[in-house]
Amino acid sequence: MTTRVRSGAVGAVSWPGMTVAPLAVGLGIGVLTNLAQGWLPGGWNQVANSGAVWSLAAFVVGALLVARSSVTAAVVGGLAVECGLVIGYYGFAEVGRDGMGDPFWPLVWLVLAFVAGPLFGWAGASWRRGRRVPARVVGLAALAGVFGMEAVHYAWNLGYAANAWAFGAVAVLVPLLGRTHRERAWALAAACALALTAFAVVLPVLDGLSA
Repeated sequence: MTTRVRSGAVGAVSWPGMTVAPLAVGLGIGVLTNLAQGWLPGGWNQVANSGAVWSLAAFVVGALLVARSSVTAAVVGGLAVECGLVIGYYGFAEVGRDGMGDPFWPLVWLVLAFVAGPLFGWAGASWRRGRRVPARVVGLAALAGVFGMEAVHYAWNLGYAANAWAFGAVAVLVPLLGRTHRERAWALAAACALALTAFAVVLPVLDGLSA
């Protein structure tokens, strides 16, 4: 007798599918973002290693994995892709450039990967397959909020108007992925609150570490 695996079961995607594949994707994107810092002109090179762009990778992986498996797979995949991003980015800096420098920052970003990876993997899963409106709203708001935070950072701290407009546009567009007008409105409102909170709390902590 053959037992069929339910689409929501963890076993619907193998552990290598949850870990090795996302890790490899993260490694590739990490190398590309490092290279892009040399390709992009002026202030746009800040986008190459943007925390928001890296968070988007975990969100997408989470949304893809939950469609075939479970939220657990999405969270694990989000963690794997974020770790791959850090390893790929700093690994290429060490091998292909002049070295990654002080190992402090790679360790900081790796610690952040253990927070952002599962969080945004869950956010992507909640948007894709969330059965309750609050979970879908928070999932979208988390992604939109991190783009909004960087938009404020580019405008307020760095004075990069074009970057600020671009990231602000993404922050506004992401909530449109909601299923209803009500979800979209709530996601946008929550994203604004999260963006301002993160700007006031998260960025000062990172600035303090770099001081």
